[in-house]
Amino acid sequence: MRRTSQIAPVTLRHSLHHQAKSLSYHSQWDLPSRLSKYSDTLWDIAKAEVEKKENLESDGDGVEVWEKSLLFMGNKNGGKTTIILRCLDRDEISKPTLALEYTFGRRAKGHNRPKDIAHFWELGGGTSLLDLIRIPITTDNIRAFAIILVLDLSKPNELWPTMDSLLRVTRNHVDKIITKLGKTNPKVATEIKQKMWNNMSKDHPDHELIDPFPIPLVMIGSKYDLFHEFDPEMRKIMCKTLRFISHYYGASLVFTSKSEALLLKARVLINHLAFGFDRSKSISVDQNKPLFIPAGLDSLNQIGPPPASDSDIGKLHAHTPVDLWKKIFNKTFPPKSTNDLKDVSDPAQDPQYAEYEVDAMRAQKNQELEQYKRNSSKSWKEMDFES
Repeated sequence: MRRTSQIAPVTLRHSLHHQAKSLSYHSQWDLPSRLSKYSDTLWDIAKAEVEKKENLESDGDGVEVWEKSLLFMGNKNGGKTTIILRCLDRDEISKPTLALEYTFGRRAKGHNRPKDIAHFWELGGGTSLLDLIRIPITTDNIRAFAIILVLDLSKPNELWPTMDSLLRVTRNHVDKIITKLGKTNPKVATEIKQKMWNNMSKDHPDHELIDPFPIPLVMIGSKYDLFHEFDPEMRKIMCKTLRFISHYYGASLVFTSKSEALLLKARVLINHLAFGFDRSKSISVDQNKPLFIPAGLDSLNQIGPPPASDSDIGKLHAHTPVDLWKKIFNKTFPPKSTNDLKDVSDPAQDPQYAEYEVDAMRAQKNQELEQYKRNSSKSWKEMDFES
């Protein structure tokens, strides 16, 4: 999305103003010839300038994208809303996200510069509303879109199913958009594919061993304060696994909690994607401390092998590196059904969405419906059927 709504009128006015000043300056010397010249070219020049500007924008070459979009997804009650509010400096009490919610923020990168806009989308319901992912991610904004995956570290048995479902559905949707763009706008499709590797230098030892996510991805491990109380061996397995997954997908990884210091670290990564602020180059890989690893700064050598013995690894029949890590992780933390589909409550009964007039009318209509059902049932039973 670009700030283009005012370009044509502004450019046109500027051209007219410039030509008018020039005409006024020369009119006292050679009015007839000058008047004829400018009357022939005034609108042509202005029109040409506007068309030139529009052509540059339609090509997309060298034009800065002013507006970014981010989609937050992850575990239910995992802290997504809290993170968004902190990124936008809003001192509000977070409420459960109903389905798909939207807000936006503005930031200026310097003095006397216009504020950039970032669109923040939040998917509620954990993995129960996967179909809504396609709503905010479109062909129009795919070039300026990023995913923020928030995983609840205090629920390791739900971690892999949640992560796998959300990333798989999102990737499938994004791949379809890129395929479509490949037919309608090959230049943009190629640009997106090239940007996948922006955070990975060509001389990185793992360049041929990873499979970057098609659009920027940040993985946030929330509730670190609870995770820190886990058994050291459990923390080791979770840390190594999340490091591998984030590195394999070319993503950034950060652990956070309600601590302002940790929220600030997450905010740095998010603001880089949302407003183009400087990218942090600091790194923390100590499993006894909160992880902070910007995309492209980790390596398979530093992560090490999967946390299992060689004999155990040999018994596992994995087809891909991700599948191997999945089997090892799930052996320690058996996947727990989150029952997301069954757990989605009726928002009409939620007190936080109460509206007296609407609720009163709804109650009346419910009563009328029940009365209609009873009458219909009674009429049906009294009907005589020919044998």
